[in-house]
Amino acid sequence: MTRIVVELVPRSEEVLRLDLDTIKNHFPTVEGINIPELLRFEMRSWDACAIVKDYYQKAIPHIRSIDINPQEPLPMAQRIRELEVKEVLVVTGDPPADMRSKVYPCNSIDMIKKFKQELPDVKVYAAIDPYRKSIYKEADYIKRKIDAGADGFFTQPFFDLRLMEIYGELFQGTDVYWGLSPVTSEKSVTYWETKNHVVFPRDFKPTLEWNVDFARKALQFARQQEGNIYFMPIRVDVKSYLQGILD
Repeated sequence: MTRIVVELVPRSEEVLRLDLDTIKNHFPTVEGINIPELLRFEMRSWDACAIVKDYYQKAIPHIRSIDINPQEPLPMAQRIRELEVKEVLVVTGDPPADMRSKVYPCNSIDMIKKFKQELPDVKVYAAIDPYRKSIYKEADYIKRKIDAGADGFFTQPFFDLRLMEIYGELFQGTDVYWGLSPVTSEKSVTYWETKNHVVFPRDFKPTLEWNVDFARKALQFARQQEGNIYFMPIRVDVKSYLQGILD
């Protein structure tokens, strides 16, 4: 059965609880929340899981590899044990723009191995980006992450069912969460194209209606693939976005 989770940014406890209340009260098919690790906010992803746990058992923090000293024990390990967090998503992470935070030469493959060694009972997901490299190189990256111990994958958001079908063949037999995120302004279109190298399909429109319609089709695809899905409602009202998809 397809599992559905929502990605929520931990801007503050108040904002996080408001979104959690909305999702819990209106969308019973959602079974968990994943939390990105964003240095510009004070709340760490694993600490935000303490709030998520008031609503859902499934709380999945993102771990940025470059923030972790590979020569020292995982700094969030005790917190993960205390909160009984059973799943994490490991990403490499981008260096901070102002470089005020220290970074380390530690990539996601290194961090997957470290988690499997220090927290062997925690399920480790890795990230896959369909727009970052060629499909050939990303397929090789998938294999190397599996060899490192990855238990499954979260993809960066997709905007084209044809590309999802190609990656569906690569992911056969793998636990995967397909990513979806609404893009509803020309400014956001430019961001995704320049920052994440997204190529939008010809019929794309930066409207809530187009994004909701695409998300419904992508959810059906994920169910056919016996995969899972997560929604990343950036810069849109959570309820307005999800009610068009999960009604």
